[in-house]
Amino acid sequence: MKNFTLSIHAQKVIFERKIKLKWIENTIKNPDRIEADAEFVELEHKLKIVKENGNKVLRVICKMTVKPILIVTAFFDRRMKGVL
Repeated sequence: MKNFTLSIHAQKVIFERKIKLKWIENTIKNPDRIEADAEFVELEHKLKIVKENGNKVLRVICKMTVKPILIVTAFFDRRMKGVL
């Protein structure tokens, strides 16, 4: 069940980067790591290793203070390879 919405930017990059919605949902529900945003207190960075995509780390930046949750952007974070 989808408990989030996608910003226009997120819709675009998710399509371009071939990120599956189930990966985003799993990252939001069961993150391996959560980080605060450096600039905006209302944003959270949720990170998850996606085994189905070569163990790449998916970073989902979301606004958790609204319902449904707003996904601002998502990308595979190369900097986190081997960190998580």
